Amino acid sequence: MRRRLGAVEGFDVLPVIGTKELVAWLPTLLGLGPTDRVVIPELAYPTYDVGARLAGTQVVVADSLTALGPARVSLLWLNSPSNPTGRVLPAEHMAKVVAWARERGTLVVSDECYLELPWTEQPVSILHPDVCGGDPSGVLALHSLSKRSNLAGYRFGFAAGDPAVIATLLEVRKHAGMMVPGPVQAAAVAALGDDAHVVAQRAVYRARRELLMAALTAAGLRIDHSTAGLYLWATRDEPCWTTVAWLAERGILVAPGEFYGVAGARHVRVALTATDERVTAAAQRLAG
Repeated sequence: MRRRLGAVEGFDVLPVIGTKELVAWLPTLLGLGPTDRVVIPELAYPTYDVGARLAGTQVVVADSLTALGPARVSLLWLNSPSNPTGRVLPAEHMAKVVAWARERGTLVVSDECYLELPWTEQPVSILHPDVCGGDPSGVLALHSLSKRSNLAGYRFGFAAGDPAVIATLLEVRKHAGMMVPGPVQAAAVAALGDDAHVVAQRAVYRARRELLMAALTAAGLRIDHSTAGLYLWATRDEPCWTTVAWLAERGILVAPGEFYGVAGARHVRVALTATDERVTAAAQRLAG
């Protein structure tokens, strides 16, 4: 795992009870409040917004740094590969974000749960030297066993990065009872130390992706982004709820793009997480 994060030395690691838990409580654990601004992507995992609201912070939805203006930002979320779009951020763009944030004292947190599911683009970690310059200060990377290892029920993830931030989180979390049980940590060590099962799981997802992508395209949908991760970001160039209904008539359930932000109003998210049997059935229904 250190190899995949990059060659940066000096970062610390904090086990967490699944990264969703950390995403939801991170602003609170950092002591953020009404005077703080938290920036989330225009299309984003809803828990970024929920976590900011739990802490009572101001939420700013923006993909562009220039749109943020002069007011201080306390926390900025990146997500590459993206949920829901499967979009991969170039290392050059991430490096610009990190440089911008360091000039302003902003913590950048990169949700990298899909990093090990590349398809046509290779994502990079915020801890890669090309992004952070070999210095973990002011950055955190979040990782999970749920996707790479298909171990969602174990509720294990970790944060890696700035030792000062990790130390603060550790101190607060232990008083809040947010400790990962020893047996789960032992299972995580085994899973993180083994690449063979990750390769096998990736092959399963790849086969489902190829089958669904071909079926959706043949049925008249366009796939945007979706170059990595667990989802296909699909559109029929119509309101997302119309597409949801069209697919539901064929026994296929998808997520409306509006769940992830107003910019998703004409897309749906198709997951690769159903069983092979159900994915094959969905492809056959689209063909029929």
